[in-house]
Amino acid sequence: MLKDLFHDRTSVSAPAVSPDGKRIAFVVSTIDLDENTTRSRVWLSGPDGDPAPVTAGPNDAQPAWSPDGRLLAFTSKRGEKDKEATLHVMPLAGPGEVRTVATMKEGFAEPQWSPDGRYLAFTSRTRDARYDAKDESWQPPRKIETFFTRLNGEDWVFDRPSHVYVVRADGTGSPRNLTPGPHQHDGVSWLADSSGVVTSGARHDDWDLDLAQDLYVVPLDGEIRALTSQTGGYFHPSVSPDGTRVALLGNDDPMIEPQNARVGVLPLDGGPITWVSTDLDRTFSPFPGARAPIWTDDATLLATAEDHGDVHLYEVAADGSAAPRPLTSGPVAVQGFSAAAGKVAMAQATVEHPAELVTLDGPVTDVTTSWSGWEKFAVPCADGSGEIDAWIMRPANFDDSQTYPVLLNVHGGPFTQYGEGFFDEAQMQAAAGFVVLMSNPRGGSGRDTAWGQSIVGAKHPKVPGTGWGSVDVDDVMAVLDHALATYAFCDRDRVGMLGGSYGGYMATTLATRFSDRFRAICSERAVNNMLTEEFTSDVSGAFQVFLGVSVVEDPDAYAAMSPIHQAKEINTPLLIIHSENDLRCPVNQAEELFVAMRFMGKDVTFYRFPGEDHELTRGGSPVHRKMRAEIVLDYFTERLAVR
Repeated sequence: MLKDLFHDRTSVSAPAVSPDGKRIAFVVSTIDLDENTTRSRVWLSGPDGDPAPVTAGPNDAQPAWSPDGRLLAFTSKRGEKDKEATLHVMPLAGPGEVRTVATMKEGFAEPQWSPDGRYLAFTSRTRDARYDAKDESWQPPRKIETFFTRLNGEDWVFDRPSHVYVVRADGTGSPRNLTPGPHQHDGVSWLADSSGVVTSGARHDDWDLDLAQDLYVVPLDGEIRALTSQTGGYFHPSVSPDGTRVALLGNDDPMIEPQNARVGVLPLDGGPITWVSTDLDRTFSPFPGARAPIWTDDATLLATAEDHGDVHLYEVAADGSAAPRPLTSGPVAVQGFSAAAGKVAMAQATVEHPAELVTLDGPVTDVTTSWSGWEKFAVPCADGSGEIDAWIMRPANFDDSQTYPVLLNVHGGPFTQYGEGFFDEAQMQAAAGFVVLMSNPRGGSGRDTAWGQSIVGAKHPKVPGTGWGSVDVDDVMAVLDHALATYAFCDRDRVGMLGGSYGGYMATTLATRFSDRFRAICSERAVNNMLTEEFTSDVSGAFQVFLGVSVVEDPDAYAAMSPIHQAKEINTPLLIIHSENDLRCPVNQAEELFVAMRFMGKDVTFYRFPGEDHELTRGGSPVHRKMRAEIVLDYFTERLAVR
């Protein structure tokens, strides 16, 4: 079963509709467990024949059509050095060969053609000269002056900032850096006249303290011009076809977190942002799969938003004159989308299937394997303030006359959601014989802004909440109680619990408060000590926007939310899993919990994964992901086996 999940599992991503709307380029990725890698190729569908690969792989991605539809750009790793990334252009109309137009040491993000077809713009990291040294023993010391100098999965980034580059599409020149210097940039959208791009970034002093992110016009030649002035957090720009406006995602106050990201429109010649999606109080920056809005014409945008576990594609009026209108329906998760000439294509997942390519007319591909489904239900909050979305998946070979052990899952974030997409964690648990229980407690996304802000710190000056480990715990336990009372096949005496990141925080918290309710708990890549988390993680400085106070001015507020201080109350057997290269929740978070448990002689098992970061379960090596799954399933099988 695990080999089926971690070998030859295929999914679709990155759809790109041709300018005439007749063809769709997309990426098909397949896990290769034997080689411990994931292989990807660019495929093409229509108008003549079934979808088929057009590149050989094994690391091809990010297809982008030229404005005339004759050429297709894509990224790969075909350089002379293993770590170098390459950008290629392939002719799809008429004779010609694939040509390499750029090679970068740090990869490519979001390659985009200029409207005149002469250039490709993209972002890539620019290495400091220190990285040219023979090895680290020859490198000078790093001079640290800001927060956010490292990034989980990337390591050091302040001396490898992400810059905007352009390169000639005919391959006759070298990539040119348009934004040299210390500032990070993200995303590109070409101006209508091909004279430059719009990008997001933080180019002002104290950007790491006020957390503002602005939009900038970056010309091919000339001075960079700010479109916004440290008034919010704005990202994912998209220039209108007539070249007069730019759509974006974001909010006006970066010091409030979480917030539902909204769709806005900004005049390119100056003026205020008009927020055009406010009639739908949902986040338009879903995880995973967030991308810039797409203009279908000068009056209409497409964007995706989370809603009660679904992720739907919406049509949004660019002037805000009408409420966003869903173009998809039912239990689905849209994880990528593209549109041109009236054709809309999506990478769309369901619980039973990883993402496939679909259009508004129906499915295009059938390359994934079918898995188990689940049942959605709702549970009232204990205080009567709303209803909690929840899901239950029955075990493989289910017999309604039997009872089964239950695994209660809590998602990370906390501002994310479980929902109607393929989730390998649930599938592996059900296949191993467990009832799988999941929910979206307060503090998560997919609901209105107030729902997400319920667990902001009580001392927040603008949107005070009840803090982590409060009503979110109440909601999770309400869902568990409801499931045990409603579904007779759930064995209330054989309940385990697991979660990662914020879900790991919840796992440790539940272990300190409800040891009598759980046979075993797995706390994975967890935050266990908010004090040390704020001092050591790659997002040090960001937790103040959740708690409302800094760790220096009020350390007690951080300590009060830290389950490590109640570790003596844990009597439940505890499995700790952590990655040694995790920068988001550094491994000391696990070490502190293990040391506390070991000092007290408690039942604790600790696994450390070398070479992995915070994304082990999603982006780790296939071999490590399989090993980790075996550890989790074996642990709960042993601990929950006896009635």
